[in-house]
Formats: sequence, structure tokens, C-alpha cells
Amino acid sequence: QVQLVESGGGLVQAGGSLRLSCVASGGGAFSSWSMGWFRQAPGKEREFVAAITWSGDTTHYADSVKGRFTISRDNAKSMVYLQMNSLKPEDTAVYYCAASGVDVYYFEVSNMYHWGKGTLVTVSS
Repeated sequence: QVQLVESGGGLVQAGGSLRLSCVASGGGAFSSWSMGWFRQAPGKEREFVAAITWSGDTTHYADSVKGRFTISRDNAKSMVYLQMNSLKPEDTAVYYCAASGVDVYYFEVSNMYHWGKGTLVTVSS
């Protein structure tokens, strides 16, 4: 069984930075998957944030985070990261790590293979 576990969430003031981490375990083919991050704010639907191909050669971002967030991965450690800079109150959400075989441009909630349980990011104004 595959398990994805996120960490790095917390409380930060607007304009600050956080780095989220996600580690995969359980024998899954981590190096064969594209990986991504989604987020869900209270009362809102889960939305796409960023994705990266299995080799790390291509990345894709939601317009709302482009230029502020950076996704990266380390296949030797079975980890994926999300560096978040210039955080805004509207970035407040539970952030979820996810894995899929689809192209990064087609990352959607409906076609993910595995999900983490999420880590909470709260940005105060």
C-alpha cells in the first residue's frame, strides 16, 4: 500500500515563506509518477496548485501561485516539495500531496492515484 505524508505547514504572516514536504512509502513506483500539490480552503472545493513530471523536467502551476511557489522533487528520497514565498491570506488552506500517471497539464482532483492526508497552512494578515 502506498502512503503519502505531508509536513511543513503552520502559521505564517502575510509576505512570509514556508516549505512543504511530502514523502512516499509503501513500495509505490514513486519515480514513475508525476507528483502534485492541491489545496482546499474552508468551505471551498479542492483546487490544483502545482505539478511536476517523474523526471522533474516539466512543471505546471495554477495562475494564482505562479511566480510565488516552486515545486521540486528528489526521487532518491521519494520526496516532493513546495516552496511557498510571498504568502497571502488567500493561500490559507489544507495542502495535499498527490500522485498520478497523467501529464502535469491534466492534473485534476478526479484523476489522482494517491493522496496524502494534508497539512494546514494558515497565513495571517
